[in-house]
Amino acid sequence: MQRHIGIIRSNPTLRMIFFMTLLFGTWVASVGPYQSLVAIQVFGLSNTAYAVVLMVGLFVSIGASIGIGIVTDQRPSRRRMAQLAAVSLVMGGLLVFFIDSPVSFVIATVLLIPVGGTMFGQIFAVTRLISAPLPQKDRDGVFSILRAMMGLPWIAVLPIWGIILQAGVPLIAIYPVIALIGVAMLALIAWGWPPDSQTTWVEQHSGLGFRTSLGEMMAKPVMTRVMLIGAIHAGGAIAGVILGLCFAQAGRGADDLGLFFGIFVGFEVLGMLLIGPLVASVGRLKLIAAGTLTYAAFLVLLPVLVGTAWLWSLTLLVGFGGAMIYLPALAYLQDLLGSRPGAGASLVALQRLSSDGLCAVIFAFGAWASGYGLVAILGAITTVAAVSTVIWLDRTRPILAAPVKA
Repeated sequence: MQRHIGIIRSNPTLRMIFFMTLLFGTWVASVGPYQSLVAIQVFGLSNTAYAVVLMVGLFVSIGASIGIGIVTDQRPSRRRMAQLAAVSLVMGGLLVFFIDSPVSFVIATVLLIPVGGTMFGQIFAVTRLISAPLPQKDRDGVFSILRAMMGLPWIAVLPIWGIILQAGVPLIAIYPVIALIGVAMLALIAWGWPPDSQTTWVEQHSGLGFRTSLGEMMAKPVMTRVMLIGAIHAGGAIAGVILGLCFAQAGRGADDLGLFFGIFVGFEVLGMLLIGPLVASVGRLKLIAAGTLTYAAFLVLLPVLVGTAWLWSLTLLVGFGGAMIYLPALAYLQDLLGSRPGAGASLVALQRLSSDGLCAVIFAFGAWASGYGLVAILGAITTVAAVSTVIWLDRTRPILAAPVKA
């Protein structure tokens, strides 16, 4: 790990990316847990209306990620696209805070903030380009540190927001903080992101038109794997939906939920740091499979143990299970279009279509048919079936560092 930290410290752009991941994680940790409360409690949106807002925002996020990924592979524009993402966060935060109306919230949530979220793809596309000359073990180690740093703010940010909100500060205060994070991102870009014409990495531009690039991304072998990786991630989406509901059903309060969340995120960050150097020797799919089985065990056990002291042991399963999925899955998706770092990074956003869609269907059916226990079981079955299918598809070939042809 010290070697990989040294690689990051020695490269000015990677140092900038390191701090950018911390800012991105701080933004997600600030808006993620509270956005639904702002929508429903502050602006009075119905559950159905908020669901529509989320769905539209998801499609805008995916479309923006794909478009930016293709454009940045066609011509030098990564710095400009990163600036666009940061400016969108600033505008979204300020719009909601100063206009303070349901219309401003909807505009920010379905347009400006999703565009800001494309920063994720730019961060890891540039990381991939910079680390390309390194041995795979070092590349995976650098990725593990940066991905872990994106999760680290959750440990500190949630308790801080809890204290602030308990002191009576209104929920709307989250949005000027989002704007400040965007300003900090712009400052980081000005400080450490090389101009598009003066990059320190070697980049071969695709030379493909937009439709041809899109067709390359939508090829059946690529999309099949993207959707299956999304199905694996559906376990995390389902956990995010039923965790608080299971706690409430068992009579556990918000303090227990926050403590559980903080502990398992801590294990997840630790797991990413430990697992990163193992990816090259163990193999990405083996780690993803191990993580999926571990996460599936957590889903099945959660409704059973939520009312007992054994609940806290599940933080190990969800933390390390998530680490074994998220870190190698990121590299797996990028390698599907290895010669197109921008488009490859946008596949990470595209897999959300599968994960979030499956989560919605499984939750709706399971909750209607039986309850949260059935939702958890169906989620576990889905993730295990998905990883089994990916392993079967890849049984005769390694992951290619180039677009999949067959």
